[in-house]
Amino acid sequence: MEEDVKLQSETEKTKVKADGTPEISRQISISEFSCHCCYDILVNPTTLNCGHSFCRHCLALWWVSSKKNECPECRDKWEGFPKVNILLRDAIEKLFPDAIQQRKDDIQRSSDVANSLFAFQKYGNDQNSAAPNVGRINPQRGGFFSGVLTALTCVAVVLLGYHWSSRESEDDLLVHKPVAKWTPEEVIYWLEQLGPWTLLYKEKFLLERVNGRLLLTLTDEDFTKTPYHIENNSHRKAILMELERVKTLGVKPPQNLWEYKAVNPGKSLFLLYALKSSPRLSMLYLYLFDYTDTFLPFIHTICPVQEDDYEDIIAKLLDLKDPTWKQWKEFLVKYSFLPYQLIAEFAWDWLEVHYWTSRFIIVNAMLLSVLELFSFWRLWSRRELKTIPHRMWSHFWKVSTQGLFVAIFWPVIPQFVCNCLFYWALYFNPIINIDLVVKEVRRLETQVQ
Repeated sequence: MEEDVKLQSETEKTKVKADGTPEISRQISISEFSCHCCYDILVNPTTLNCGHSFCRHCLALWWVSSKKNECPECRDKWEGFPKVNILLRDAIEKLFPDAIQQRKDDIQRSSDVANSLFAFQKYGNDQNSAAPNVGRINPQRGGFFSGVLTALTCVAVVLLGYHWSSRESEDDLLVHKPVAKWTPEEVIYWLEQLGPWTLLYKEKFLLERVNGRLLLTLTDEDFTKTPYHIENNSHRKAILMELERVKTLGVKPPQNLWEYKAVNPGKSLFLLYALKSSPRLSMLYLYLFDYTDTFLPFIHTICPVQEDDYEDIIAKLLDLKDPTWKQWKEFLVKYSFLPYQLIAEFAWDWLEVHYWTSRFIIVNAMLLSVLELFSFWRLWSRRELKTIPHRMWSHFWKVSTQGLFVAIFWPVIPQFVCNCLFYWALYFNPIINIDLVVKEVRRLETQVQ
């Protein structure tokens, strides 16, 4: 063992007592900060639950050789994953900078030590990842997010119970009601959803008391004459094209989130969870299996084409054409690097219709983007970027298996359970993801040594 290096702190210099006699100062030696594994000065001291401290690389070597989560000295088992004692580390490095630097140089030259440290840290990261993200008791952080989640969950259960007891609200939507039974007020509601420009003709429809039966009989010639007198060719064409869709379906086609959920409860729940956990695979699924009804409106919303006002009304509402090459380039760049931004942009376009819901979706998309960046950073810091193809393949099979499982058991799942899952994913996930982002930031701070 190298010769002890002695250091005298500024406050420990010889002092003179009141009676004039000198006071003997105390000197600190390296032996007082030695590791009980290597019996040398502590480097990155790691303190266990039992109170004993060891060099981090010594603890890693011990763990690799023994595969036991216990103290090398007293054999007490440690809980969680040991962290570097930052206060002790800083004090030792300030007291003995030369000795610490020499020890670090020796450690860096040892490949066994580097491999052991890497395996030890990977074990710790895997432990943290495997631990439940929600419901973990952490006395150091308090229960702020747990309390908020509990309160919001109680509110959600009350609201869902109310909706379950008054299910007529969903059944009364025009997407379920035959057009022939529409009242004049429901016709006006259908007209208003075509766009703000329909306010020009609202009073005319009200004065004529146009109900569902009368609406089905109206033609292009009727709209050009009094009392409707719709001179704008683009407006008239938009109304007629939407009317043709209503005649074909027999009901109002879904035009917002709640109507889409009412018509496609299983699909909306699947897309909500799929876009959250695997946005790229979900968008590929929409392109392959739901191109006209879902993918085309989605890509035209997030990658719009600059057109004049008349053409935009038709293109945005009804006459969706195949995307241009410019739209595909913009979409593929965002799809590859920022898939959650596509979801945020789509929600941004619906702010006027879904004021609070769109904001929840935008915040959640931003948080998920941050978490994805943290995941790539973790892979890069561990030098595991080569494992990305394997991880993607495993993730693909996991998502496919879960999707098949849900498809099989979907008919027997109660609607109340589906509503709970839907609203949980929509409104509570942002709060959970805020907690996850905070944990990732703190974990990153502790890993930067």
